[in-house]
Amino acid sequence: MKLVIGGYAQGKLCYVMQHFSIDKENVVDMTDEKKLLDGDIEKTDDEASIVLYHFHIWMKNELAEDNNPEEKLEKILKRFPDCVIISDEVGNGIVPMDAFDREYRDRLGRILISLAKEADEVVRVICGIGQKIK
Repeated sequence: MKLVIGGYAQGKLCYVMQHFSIDKENVVDMTDEKKLLDGDIEKTDDEASIVLYHFHIWMKNELAEDNNPEEKLEKILKRFPDCVIISDEVGNGIVPMDAFDREYRDRLGRILISLAKEADEVVRVICGIGQKIK
């Protein structure tokens, strides 16, 4: 698994598609989670990795619906162990006033830490330039 992080509109998806030779057909918008778990995505051994795009939005949606995103993520990673996860960095030291937004920021941060520990590679993208941090 690879993890790609960075700020909003910093070119993360373009970076992933260019540097990991990913076709557009293998990019899955995580805001359509039904595709991930219901088998609409077919993967064979000779395919390139699946890209899970908008991870941070999926996470916020899961929390808003009072779901357990950590549990669902575990199932997704079992199905797609060689995936590339793309997430915006959220927070950067700013403490949201709203309790839900604080919970979202904190849990997303903890999950990204966990994913980074397990990832084969972690890249931070700024202005379209990737910096490998693991």
